[in-house]
Amino acid sequence: MRSKHIITIAAASLALLSGIESHACSNILVTKGASADGSCMVSYAADSHQLYGELYFRKGGKHRSGSMRQVYDWDSNRYLGEIPEAPRTFQRLGNLNEKQLIIAETTYGGRHELAENDGILDYGSLIYIALERCSSAREAIELIAALTDEYGYASEGESFSIADKNEVWVMDLIGKGPYGKGLLWVARRVPDGYICAHANQARISTFPLDDPENCIYAPDVISFARERGWYSGEDADFSFCDTYAPLDFGAMRGCESRAWSAFNRLCDGNFTFVDENGEEVTRPAMDYIEYAMGHDASKRFPLFVKPSRKISLKDVADAMRDHFEGTPMDMRLDIGAGGNACPYRWRPMYFEVDGKSYCNERAIATQQTGFWFVGQSRSWLPDHIGAVDWFGTDDAATSYLTPIYVCSSKVPACFRHGKGDMLTYSPESAFWLCNRVANACYRMYNIMEPVVRAEIDGWENERLAGQEEIDRKAEGMPRWRAKRFLTRYSLKSAESIFERWRRLEELLLVKFIDGNVKAQRPDGSFVTNGNGSNIPDSISQPGYTDTWKRVVAREHGSVIEVK
Repeated sequence: MRSKHIITIAAASLALLSGIESHACSNILVTKGASADGSCMVSYAADSHQLYGELYFRKGGKHRSGSMRQVYDWDSNRYLGEIPEAPRTFQRLGNLNEKQLIIAETTYGGRHELAENDGILDYGSLIYIALERCSSAREAIELIAALTDEYGYASEGESFSIADKNEVWVMDLIGKGPYGKGLLWVARRVPDGYICAHANQARISTFPLDDPENCIYAPDVISFARERGWYSGEDADFSFCDTYAPLDFGAMRGCESRAWSAFNRLCDGNFTFVDENGEEVTRPAMDYIEYAMGHDASKRFPLFVKPSRKISLKDVADAMRDHFEGTPMDMRLDIGAGGNACPYRWRPMYFEVDGKSYCNERAIATQQTGFWFVGQSRSWLPDHIGAVDWFGTDDAATSYLTPIYVCSSKVPACFRHGKGDMLTYSPESAFWLCNRVANACYRMYNIMEPVVRAEIDGWENERLAGQEEIDRKAEGMPRWRAKRFLTRYSLKSAESIFERWRRLEELLLVKFIDGNVKAQRPDGSFVTNGNGSNIPDSISQPGYTDTWKRVVAREHGSVIEVK
């Protein structure tokens, strides 16, 4: 995801200093062999200060010969042109389709020389058109390349996550700018049993040139770089990311750090991978911390890692809630977290004091998320049951995911297009309700967030525990009845958690008003003084963290010291 501002890697630092954050989204990719239930999974946080959180939905169908599909830029809604419609299209819900195909992305910008173009297919349109027309990851890769060859590419450098029922692929791509139509790209299949992650930085470096089962690429991806004078070595040593998205401090600290943190969390601090000699080795995640922190570009961590345990959907969802906890970049620990350990920093990301520049961390979980999801593709189930979009809106750390089967004939009302926008508040919108909960927590994060997190965990674990039974019931029905059943289940689930979140937001206001914390009994009722007038008793005032106290004492102690 990018903002309406066109920014490249070369200009990233200036953009961040000016307060514009274009480099935004985060993806985690999980193969069948790495997942706890045998599903392929892709997570995505669509992060932008301008993006409204809603669930996109388009029914499939047949189209007359000569029908045209209009193309609008996903970020700006600017009309780009039109292309012939496919004779038959698939239903898509969010970033999944009825054939269990999942596609997500992160923007990395890349070489500024390739940013200018006059194509009519932006990255968002490519994703949704591929979902409408393709039933496998390989088909999607081929279609994306073919469409841009014919109609041109209208965006910057992108990394795509593409998964189907059996395979998971990562695809780095960038346009040719003023030098022609089409894309320069490499796509690699994530080895079964491994995971991948990317976050606004191209991650494919060198790649096998003669292994089409696991790696495919544009025929001119290397020769183009030679013609431009950007590469002169052997083909086998060619690195896509080093050539088309050269690293700088911001690319490592603001982007690669998130992929590293996802790996660190999901691999329990140890990265197992296949080295350059074809041997499987294990190294501590901390061996790569200097790279993640932007200090040493030579310490790049692997593209694929093998987790030490099978990864559940809940593990992936919780990794999307990461703020670098337990690492040197832990956002709760410095004075920037305020008096209540808030792991957020308002933009701009860079700031200058006394002639020196500093950065605020950019974690996976962030305040400007529009929507996020964990997509699930399950090969052992029929397509109309196997594809599930676990969907949520706003900041992942304080919002819930709810399961929506992709075969559903309707979108839940709270996620439906038209329920508010970034300039229009709607009490019926999950995006606005989740923002209310998140912004409440930002005031007293270490006190309020655990209450919200308990609600999130309770809901998600409850839905996951019941998923197998829902699938079993649907499998025993005719296809048409199963679709109706799964639609009702998806709608009812979304309505249920929306109402629970309404009550949660009210609880946060009442329980934590004015910095107080009102005690509750095990049944959830508030403790009163027993005199029948609902006067609260057992009120506590937790105050501030020791870090905050020490800084205040050091900076202002001479004025406030008690003597």
